[in-house]
Amino acid sequence: MLDSVFALAQGFSVALEPTKLLFALIGVFLGTAVGVLPGIGPALTVALLLPVTFKLDPTGSLIMFAGIYYGGMYGGSTTSILINTPGESASMITALEGNKMAKAGRGGPALATSAVGSFVAGLIATIGLALFAPWLVEIAIQFGPADYFALMIVAFVTVSATFGDSPLRGLTSLFIGLMLGLVGIDALSGQARLTFGVPELLDGVEVTTLAVGLFAVGEALFVASRMKHAPETIEPVRGSLWMTREDWKRSWKPWLRGTALGFPIGSLPAGGAEIPTFLSYTIEKRLTKHPEEFGKGAIEGVAGPEAANNASAAGTLMPLLTLGLPTSATAAILLAGFQQYGLNPGPLLFAERPDLVWGLIASLFIANAMLVILNLPLIGLWVRLLAIPQPWLYAGILVFAAMGTIAANPSPVELVMLAVFGLLGFVMRRYDYPIAPMVVGLILGPMAETQLRRALQISLGDPMALIESPLAATLLAIAALALVAPLLFRGLSRFKADED
Repeated sequence: MLDSVFALAQGFSVALEPTKLLFALIGVFLGTAVGVLPGIGPALTVALLLPVTFKLDPTGSLIMFAGIYYGGMYGGSTTSILINTPGESASMITALEGNKMAKAGRGGPALATSAVGSFVAGLIATIGLALFAPWLVEIAIQFGPADYFALMIVAFVTVSATFGDSPLRGLTSLFIGLMLGLVGIDALSGQARLTFGVPELLDGVEVTTLAVGLFAVGEALFVASRMKHAPETIEPVRGSLWMTREDWKRSWKPWLRGTALGFPIGSLPAGGAEIPTFLSYTIEKRLTKHPEEFGKGAIEGVAGPEAANNASAAGTLMPLLTLGLPTSATAAILLAGFQQYGLNPGPLLFAERPDLVWGLIASLFIANAMLVILNLPLIGLWVRLLAIPQPWLYAGILVFAAMGTIAANPSPVELVMLAVFGLLGFVMRRYDYPIAPMVVGLILGPMAETQLRRALQISLGDPMALIESPLAATLLAIAALALVAPLLFRGLSRFKADED
């Protein structure tokens, strides 16, 4: 633990450099802005910036990306409270009580408990990340090729099963990503695979092109196809922005309970931010001394879920930094950001680039402080962002996506691939296929293949080597359970429905 404190102190010396502070400020400002705008999440923003930042300083760029992630979690609550439209899926629960508070003239305290709760949760969860990440790294160092392969399988299955409503659709998306991961020169044999005689494909499919195409271009096309929407009514913030003594008294326990739920669940391969926010809301509803207010604007129903939401963001970074496993769409794009600079998150990164890892963790404390300062005084600015016409917004996104891709890879083939992935993203969004598993498949697929082939080479081709390690066998059993559980639950629910 003492080593972690020293490493974190060194991280602060990196994060407090003027250029790094500027990157953090840009990140949290952009993150809050995109969190406020419905439909434009941190994943889309980071994907858009990947090709633009490929020649910048890796530490500064990753600090900015992490700031966007944290800021997106903060900003999503503003639209949930003021117009009942969550900017992020994890902010859906906040809308239940937050919008009712705004309609009752208590939008200020709702925004305040959201901002302060997010700060408290982010601070505690980032301390947890700094303390527990080295411990997880020590465990990960002992992994063999078979253990790593099993871990990748857990990531594939959990991401596919938990994103979207249908595990089959998630697996289909993953399979397309794995197929794209096969394109290029085979690392072991040196043979070209699935390149169809196109020289630009010899290096494989660029993750940035896929991410920008699916998230940015696909989202823009999807929004354009659904332009006939009723205008949102923005609830004005009336009265004081600050909380009364009673509001503080009713908020601090939900903040702590939300943090206790969000950080560990966010750290799990199948965690994410949605589960802890739902759990937090349910717990606060049961523990409240004011049950009559729930459904009419209970402050606990805003404080707890918002704390859980932000704590899960720090939790998501734990498996990403220590094991290289993304557990959310934004984490998958952040992983692409690391790989853009030739960095592979995992145990070796802590040894090879401690300045980058600990500088990034230290910057999260700074980003958290910046966010609470930005969110409350500038609430009027964030609300004005909602007045930007959608055609302008998404036209700008399309131009930015094309320019960024061309700047990173000046090739007509890359632009054609961007258009193809954009159309694919639109079709997937239209028919409710999750996008994140495809990005995870492209990033982790080649790594899983390498570990599988290493394990088989060591065992001279004996497939039983994949389950001889107790850890690998346990992880594969977890993966099998994660795959079968949603199908069992669905079958049981249908059976009960038929009985009724």
